[in-house]
Amino acid sequence: MNKRIKLLLPLLLILIAAATAGYHFWHRSDGNDAGDALTLHGNVDIRQVQLAFNGNERISDMRFQEGDRVKKGDLLASLDKARLRHATDQAAARVAAQQEVVAKLKAGTRPEEIRQLRAEVEAARVTADNAERTSRRLAKLTTRKLASQEQADNARAAADAAKAKRRAAEEALHLAEAGPRKEDIAAAEATLQADQAQLALVRRQLSDADLYAPADGVIQDRLLEPGDMASPQRPVYTLALTNPLWVRAYVGETDLGRIHPGMLATVHTDSFPDKSYDGWVGFISPTAEFTPKSVETREVRTDLVYQVRIFVCNPQNQLRLGMPAVDTINLSQASTENTIQRKPCGDR
Repeated sequence: MNKRIKLLLPLLLILIAAATAGYHFWHRSDGNDAGDALTLHGNVDIRQVQLAFNGNERISDMRFQEGDRVKKGDLLASLDKARLRHATDQAAARVAAQQEVVAKLKAGTRPEEIRQLRAEVEAARVTADNAERTSRRLAKLTTRKLASQEQADNARAAADAAKAKRRAAEEALHLAEAGPRKEDIAAAEATLQADQAQLALVRRQLSDADLYAPADGVIQDRLLEPGDMASPQRPVYTLALTNPLWVRAYVGETDLGRIHPGMLATVHTDSFPDKSYDGWVGFISPTAEFTPKSVETREVRTDLVYQVRIFVCNPQNQLRLGMPAVDTINLSQASTENTIQRKPCGDR
C-alpha cells in the first residue's frame, strides 16, 4: 500500500501543477490580458433625454424627424405664442405705469403746484381777515342796538370758518413743500418690483414656448405632432446623446490596478472590423458591483467587477448607441496615474 502511494504521489503532484498552470493560463487568456494589452468587452453607452415644453399650450411647429442629427441650441419645436404675447404686453404696461408713479413720488411737488397753494393760502388769509373785521363791526352795532344778535352770531361763525380754511390751506402748502413720505415711495417701489417680477415670469414663459436641443444628438423618437397639447409631463422628442460618446465596460478586480484614468485605448466593433477608434479611459467606478448578465466573461456570476468608461472619438459617426465594442488598453503606458483630462475629439 505504501509503495502504491509512493508511486502515485509524483503523478498527483504533476497533475496538480498542470491544473494550476492551466488555470492561470486560462485566466490570463480569457480576453482580459494579452501580453501588454488588456482587452475589455462592452457596449457604446445609450444615453437619452426626454425633451418636453415647460408650459401648457398647443404645439404649432415641429422641425425635426426621427433620425435627424441636431446640434446644441437648435430650435426643435414651438408652441402657439399668441396668448403669451398678450400677457407679456399687459405685464409690460403695468410696469410702465408703476414706473411713472414711482418717478412722480420721487420728483415731489412741482413748483407750479406750490405757487398755486401759496396763492390759495393768501386768498384764505384775506377772506379770514375780512370775515374777522365784519364780525367785529357787527358786534359793535349789536351793543348799540343797530344790528340783531343773529347777524352778529352769523358773522362770528363766518369768521371762524374762514380762519379754519386758512389753516387748512397753510397745512396743504407745508405738505407740498415737504414732499411725499418715504414710506409712500417705498410702497410704490415694492409694487414696481412685484410688477417687474411678473413681467420677467411671463417673458420666461414666452421663452419656454420654444424647445431647444440641450446637447448634440440624434432624434430617436418624435412623440407629438403640431396641434397636440403640450405639457411638462408629455415629452415631445426623445434625444439620444452622442457627445461625449463612451463605451461602458467592466474590469475584474485582479486587473483593476493595471489601468488608470487617462490611459489611451483602441476601440473595435464587429460592424467595422477593419476600423479602429481612438479613445481613453475617462472613468473608473469607485465601487464594485456584481457582473451584469450582458457582459460575457469567464468569471462566475458572483465575481465583483468595476465599471469603466472608455471615451471614444467618432469622427465619421459610425458608432451607434448600444453597439457592442472591444476595448484594448496598452498596459505599457506610464504606470503613474495620468491626471490630465483628455480633450474632446474635435479639439485633439
